[in-house]
Amino acid sequence: MTCRILTFQSEKDWPVLARQLEGRENPGNSVENTVREILADVRRRGDEALLEYTRRFDCPECTPPLRVDLQDIARAAASVPAGDRAIIAEAAANIRSFHTAQAEKSWFLTHEDGTLLGQKVTPVDRVGLYVPGGQGGETPLISSLLMNAIPAQVAGVREIAVVSPPRKDGTISPYILAAAHLLDIDEVYRMGSAWAVGALAYGTSTLAPVDVIAGPGNIFVTTAKRLVQGRVGIDMIAGPSEILILADKSADPALLAADMLSQAEHDALASAICITNDAALADNVVRELEKQYPTLPRAATACKSLTDWGAVVVVPDMTCAVALANKAAPEHLELCVEDPWAVLPHIRHAGAVFMGRNSPEPVGDYYAGPNHVLPTMGTARFSSALSVQTFCKKTSIVAASEAFVERHAASIARLARLEGLEAHARSVESRISGQTPQRSK
Repeated sequence: MTCRILTFQSEKDWPVLARQLEGRENPGNSVENTVREILADVRRRGDEALLEYTRRFDCPECTPPLRVDLQDIARAAASVPAGDRAIIAEAAANIRSFHTAQAEKSWFLTHEDGTLLGQKVTPVDRVGLYVPGGQGGETPLISSLLMNAIPAQVAGVREIAVVSPPRKDGTISPYILAAAHLLDIDEVYRMGSAWAVGALAYGTSTLAPVDVIAGPGNIFVTTAKRLVQGRVGIDMIAGPSEILILADKSADPALLAADMLSQAEHDALASAICITNDAALADNVVRELEKQYPTLPRAATACKSLTDWGAVVVVPDMTCAVALANKAAPEHLELCVEDPWAVLPHIRHAGAVFMGRNSPEPVGDYYAGPNHVLPTMGTARFSSALSVQTFCKKTSIVAASEAFVERHAASIARLARLEGLEAHARSVESRISGQTPQRSK
């Protein structure tokens, strides 16, 4: 049997599965020393180091410059079939429409005494986006570029630099370049892995440093992002992909299996779990998994994912199922139940929720509009999907009136002195009409 069946009586049984899933945690420490050395080398030698690593790991005959020429971007875009370009454009339009609704505005509050308080929302100046090439460039992650670049553009970011590992022949997939061309992004570099992250964070003679780095990648990319966080902002530290499905007797086991496999094929650490209150459905889902996975091009990957990290969990009722889902706080949560809208108010923790049989996870992954860069490994308990806000910062505005200072100076000064900060107290008191700051006794 590929996928285990578990029986839980209540949410108190969740630790049984949670302990089994702990092995999926990002093994960043195993490569941290190597990544630190790469980052230090890029910081020290810049473009020379980038070219050396690119030749060693991606393209032995790579020659400078690493930046893709504008004409090459245009030619690559033109080489993509018109039908495919139209699909990319449609997906981009949906993504832009959704993220435009996210945009926040600056705001101000006015007090009766004339004091003005507010918050100014400002995009960062420059963003770096990492786009995986995918299996040597054969499966380019077009959606990753769309999902990262469009929120940055909606935020108002002025400069966007894209890095992506080259193929063996030194080129980047024309599909990635076509997406960049569609989005009017003209700064694209042929580089990948930890050295590309280092270049974005520290800058080189040909690539200016950025303020925020976003985009998925392997363990080297993820570790590099974690190590440069603080010097630059990052989107999130993402772990392996995951899906959790809540299903009742109304669900189709063939569809449930197909949806579980849509995540299991990602990689061997992906997790696919179905929770149901129908024991017969659980058996049928496992049978469907056994039938469907061997037909996939990535059958071996899907099989290992299901065997190691997959499960179908039988529970007494949907109340228990919802409680377990909130414990898991999954990246993707599908509600394959008769009335998903009745269940939704009880969902507290999930990266994204997919409602009913017509909303499988891939609809959101590629096309619907919401972002597919989502918190994993239970971090949906406290974090959110990548959004326009990822590329913005908020500045508080204080414009106090004279009346406000006159009225509250004594209280402010008292709080400052309680903290042992005399200069703070005097700074406020010096604004009071006719009063010379005096050290309190």
